[in-house]
Amino acid sequence: MLRPALLLLLALSGPAWAGEKVAFFGITLLDSSLQTAELGQDPAELSRITMLEELVAERFAEGGYELLDLDPVADDLDRIVNPAKCYGCDTRMAAKLGADYALVGEVQKVSNLILSMNLQMRDASTGETVKGRVVDIRSNTDDSWRRGMSYILKTAFFKEEEG
Repeated sequence: MLRPALLLLLALSGPAWAGEKVAFFGITLLDSSLQTAELGQDPAELSRITMLEELVAERFAEGGYELLDLDPVADDLDRIVNPAKCYGCDTRMAAKLGADYALVGEVQKVSNLILSMNLQMRDASTGETVKGRVVDIRSNTDDSWRRGMSYILKTAFFKEEEG
């Protein structure tokens, strides 16, 4: 019975891309809400960005990816407002680091009720998007942000592992 053996092998093998190198350039908060214009940046949202970055980094490490140190491109990165929208600078920096992929994310706050988040993985040598997802969330809470990013990770990046 080759079929059950093959299914067992596939179930135990993990993601096809595990072991490859990823340059994770973080998640950028884009805030176009009127609340911020009137009240200033919400420290809780900056904390949530850190929470999402840690969630993504941990999940990729668990998935067998090697997350690269960004120190060699720190000067380049400091000059960039948003690595997800820099006309390919993310993949150029990733290639400079020896990465297979560049990973970038954004959270766009439209209001305290409506937010959109995305995570994109691009091939460092071609710039082509190989995996990614955008999701809209409702409610500006730790839990809603965490659920949104967990959904992206589960459905676009690690779906073969989640069953």
